[in-house]
Amino acid sequence: MAQIVDIFLILVLLSVVGALGFGIFAMVRGGEFGRKWSNRMMRARVGLQFLAVILIVGGIWLKTTLGS
Repeated sequence: MAQIVDIFLILVLLSVVGALGFGIFAMVRGGEFGRKWSNRMMRARVGLQFLAVILIVGGIWLKTTLGS
């Protein structure tokens, strides 16, 4: 069970990095594309970071509870 949490955590962290990278790219590119995507991707990044924190706390709790 703890390995599943680790896999999900890695996927979420990669998603955070992807959203951050795309958001920065959109800001640098500017124009209509930047206006449309930069703020949207930064909001997605915040949501993904929240999910990552929940998974980290849940994973630590799970590992200490199960003793793995």
